[in-house]
Amino acid sequence: MAAAAFCLLGSLFAVAQFTNILVGRRGFRNMESREASQGTSNDSDITAVMGFSGFGKKARTFDLDAIFEQTRRTAIERSQRVLVERQQEVEQEMAAGSGPSGNTPPSSGPRQTPKDDSSSGSDSDSDSKLIGPPVPPGAGVDESEDEDEDDDDAPVGPPLPPGYRGSTADDDDEDENEDTKDEEDDNPVKRIPDTHEITLQHGGKTVSALALDPSGARLVTGGYDYEVKFWDFAGMDASLQAFRSLQPCECHQIKALQYSITGDVILVVAGNAQAKVLDRDGFQVMECIKGDQYIVDMANTKGHTAMLNGGCWHPKIKEEFLTCSNDGTVRTWDLNSEKKHKAVFKPRSLQGKRVMPTCCTYSRDGRLIAAGCQDGTIQIWDRNLSVHTKFHCRQAHAPGSDTSCLTFSYDGTTLASRGGDDTLKTWDIRNFKKPLNSASDLPSFFPMTDCSFSPDDQLLVTGTSVRKGEGNGKLVFFHRASFQKVYEIEVFDSSAVRCLWHPKLNQIMVGTSNGLAKVYYDPVKSQRGAKLCVVKNKRKERHAETLTQDYIITPHALPMFREARQRSTRKQLEKDRLDPVRSHKPEPPVSGPGRGGRVAAHGGTLSSYIVKNIALDKTDDSNPREAILRHAKAATNDPYWIAPAYAKTQPKTVFADVEAEDEEDDDEPEWKKRKI
Repeated sequence: MAAAAFCLLGSLFAVAQFTNILVGRRGFRNMESREASQGTSNDSDITAVMGFSGFGKKARTFDLDAIFEQTRRTAIERSQRVLVERQQEVEQEMAAGSGPSGNTPPSSGPRQTPKDDSSSGSDSDSDSKLIGPPVPPGAGVDESEDEDEDDDDAPVGPPLPPGYRGSTADDDDEDENEDTKDEEDDNPVKRIPDTHEITLQHGGKTVSALALDPSGARLVTGGYDYEVKFWDFAGMDASLQAFRSLQPCECHQIKALQYSITGDVILVVAGNAQAKVLDRDGFQVMECIKGDQYIVDMANTKGHTAMLNGGCWHPKIKEEFLTCSNDGTVRTWDLNSEKKHKAVFKPRSLQGKRVMPTCCTYSRDGRLIAAGCQDGTIQIWDRNLSVHTKFHCRQAHAPGSDTSCLTFSYDGTTLASRGGDDTLKTWDIRNFKKPLNSASDLPSFFPMTDCSFSPDDQLLVTGTSVRKGEGNGKLVFFHRASFQKVYEIEVFDSSAVRCLWHPKLNQIMVGTSNGLAKVYYDPVKSQRGAKLCVVKNKRKERHAETLTQDYIITPHALPMFREARQRSTRKQLEKDRLDPVRSHKPEPPVSGPGRGGRVAAHGGTLSSYIVKNIALDKTDDSNPREAILRHAKAATNDPYWIAPAYAKTQPKTVFADVEAEDEEDDDEPEWKKRKI
């Protein structure tokens, strides 16, 4: 009943508002009538002055009184109808809650019926809203809705027989997706990232070293051109330019590069006897000391004495690293002690002679140290015992071939070796006498051709070499268990020297013989790395830099075409005056006796003439005989100076007969002949 009274008050309030609006509109109409009368007088004035009656048609007028009256009646009827409907709903709810007894409380208040139901229609959205007292419990409006929702979720039709397992379309799709995932998991070839490729230009010579930090953010390349270049995947754009280039070991080829386990320092192994450690920006942190070359026992030297061949960091201790050299030793170093090595391991042949290690590595747990030697052997020591080997294989590869790489699998039970005899072998550490598997016909022309395990430890990848201009090198993938060649990637017109498969990025880095570093990746299977830089656009060149670099010469700007202009000599004279050399006053000639090392000018005396010409060189270096014979022909043709003077007094010349004397000499005995 309170709700009904409230609705009645609302309707009366609406009627009062309409009444006020109607009164205001009537005042407005009175004003319009007054303005209209004024407008009529104005029209008559315009007609008298300007000759026309008005400015066009008059605006349409409406009967506002009738409109507001109709609106008021409609509002009253709608309010009465809503009130009656709400009262009927309340009575029905109360009758339903009273039960079968049929005792219904009498309705209080007058029941009014609308005068005209057809005129109103359904004009308002308020009918859909619940207005009035709360619904008593028992009227199950919400329960019916919940039942409808339950019915929607419930299966339609008779119940399924016991033991029947049906499959829907969604289940089929899920099963198919699971099957495809299982197939990909079973086939490791599907996880090889080779759909996309980027090329980094290192230089013009072989890329002999590659290194990626543990997070995969930076790549370091080194080559035969002595250069080490730093590449930042997050900072590069599509132009793929290195952000730093340096020569840490001057004129020595780079043999190996590797980041430490923390990624803060880089080990650089070059062709000299001293390894270096650089920080992430390329600044030197440490340089190993060089040993004494005149000491026979290499254990007594503080460092290497010959060219280095390889090196790597300890997988667990961030301050320790390993190097091997042609001096026949494998040495461990501490980053905090650069004055001396930490330990020395000396490989020995079967006869106990010194052999040169060509590669070295740590095991995954860091407890073992392995070295491949030049005589084809693989020797493994315990890290804490440097005297005797723990594992030794005498005929791992062909004698005289350089074993270029040793690497342990991620589970630490398998060792892979890449030999200079064009083979790739795997070994079980627990049974080191015979190889588990072997693959041949893998050409290798470089002493640092390496191999690498896949992140899932199911594949083994290595590179092959070709002669220049004779084909393409390859990345060959072998299954670890069966050792069957399952996949290969061709490297165009070059050899694949270095290969690196990063476990976090799932990207393969390859160093080639033509100075390129290739990165293979898959946008779906790979993470970060090369994906970060290929999506960035190239940076535009600044106009200021372009203007300063380009130099344009026009023909008439050249000096040969330029007209000479008259320049004032006053400024040049002023500058020369300030110059102490050009403004120096020449010294006057010496008069009288010489002084200061200068001799006075000669006069007419004999002494002054001799002093002036005493130092003249009048020697004739020509041959005197040739100088005389130069006039012989002229004297013969015109004997004026000698022959006429002695024509009367000179006796007849008599010359000795040389031939007669020679004949007489020939007739004389040997002891009388003249000895020349």
